[in-house]
Amino acid sequence: MSNIKENNYTNNKIVIIDDDQDILDLLVNFFKTRGASVTTFMSAEEALKKLAENPSDCCDVILTDLQLPKMNGIDFTIAAKQQKIEAPIIVMTVTRSAEIAMRAIRNGAYDFIVKPIHFPQLQVSVERAFHLNNLKQDVSSLRSLVKGQSNLASSYDGLIGRSPSFVKALDLAKRVAKSNANVFVNGESGTGKELVAKFIHNNSTRKKGPFVAINCSAIPENLLESELFGHAKGSFTGAIDKKIGLFEEAEGGTIFLDEIGDLTLALQAKILRVLQEKKIKRVGENQDRPINARVISATHKNLHDEVAKGNFREDLFFRLNVIPIYVPPLRERKEDILPLAEFFLKKFSALNESPARRFSREALQVLFDKKWQGNVRELENTIERAVVLCSTYDIQPDDLEIESPYTSATPTAEQRSNDDFLLDDEGHLLTLHNLTQKYIEYALEKNNGAKDRTAKELGIDRKTLYRRLQLDH
Repeated sequence: MSNIKENNYTNNKIVIIDDDQDILDLLVNFFKTRGASVTTFMSAEEALKKLAENPSDCCDVILTDLQLPKMNGIDFTIAAKQQKIEAPIIVMTVTRSAEIAMRAIRNGAYDFIVKPIHFPQLQVSVERAFHLNNLKQDVSSLRSLVKGQSNLASSYDGLIGRSPSFVKALDLAKRVAKSNANVFVNGESGTGKELVAKFIHNNSTRKKGPFVAINCSAIPENLLESELFGHAKGSFTGAIDKKIGLFEEAEGGTIFLDEIGDLTLALQAKILRVLQEKKIKRVGENQDRPINARVISATHKNLHDEVAKGNFREDLFFRLNVIPIYVPPLRERKEDILPLAEFFLKKFSALNESPARRFSREALQVLFDKKWQGNVRELENTIERAVVLCSTYDIQPDDLEIESPYTSATPTAEQRSNDDFLLDDEGHLLTLHNLTQKYIEYALEKNNGAKDRTAKELGIDRKTLYRRLQLDH
């Protein structure tokens, strides 16, 4: 998507090379009135020297005259390509020779414009060049993202962060990766627990084996056992064929049990048996099958509290919690917000062909001030939405505004008022009888003691109202 809208060239940089000052003045005026930043040179040698200092981001388009002193426009084009100057080059000349035009194109020029300049034609050519340049940048961004993730795979597996707490967690993960010990990853939803599990797998001796992940809270209880252990043909209604479970699918690799804190006690007992005996039994079978899969588990819950409440088996917890790794929430690692946000910006700008390339200072402040209850996942979603909605070079605070799906932990005045009405002096819920009496008293007070009006508004007759009031006294 081009960032040219209604001939507005704001944020576009144009370089013009011509030894005719009148032509330079004419072109500069044309482009500057449309918001472009324009740099001029009267010799190709001077322009080449300056542009070569930053070849990948020197400008968005180059206009060069064909007939220049010493180095002509075609020679400049050849030299620019050798210097890795990536901006599209448009050659201008007084001749209409097709041979010269083809020669310019063959040597790397993007387009060819005949003098005297027909400005509507120039405008079309320049805007097409802008669009081409944007596409090249998007492709380059995608390639760098892929390359960056590939490079990170040897150490961080796409995990981005530089805060001490996050680096400490990754360092521990890297140290335990070579072992076969069970690892327990704890952290809030959206912090990247599965990415940490993949990081451990990819740095382990099992990296050539499969990485199998399952969210234990996302599958109904009556299907979860079959998913984990498999089932025999005809073992239950709908089991029209045998099924291999995820523990068997993870043979020689790693199985990641996400949200293991949501397992029922019955399934917890079966997981414990797998960890102890390294064997599974498919649903509907009596045959034990040996398995060889490393178990990494995760949850957002505090399993110490769940054990104390009787919701989680203590023996299973100790089996899983051999190597505990805590992934801190994003609000505790503010240093990671900017690199994460910039990564997501590049990613989604390229994928959506968006003009957005950076955050304004005010937008950055919004990112730093936000609590991010949804952690990295919420940040990623917010940046994606901002990129899609943004129509300019800079992302502004308005682009980041989104109604949070998370409610504040601090009750509002209205919530507190409702709670006061529903609770007794000790903070306990009122009984239905007491709540009814309290509501009648409230209605009577609201109507200044007028019993007829109160009874009518409550939808009861006067006798019932009197009886209720007498019960209260």
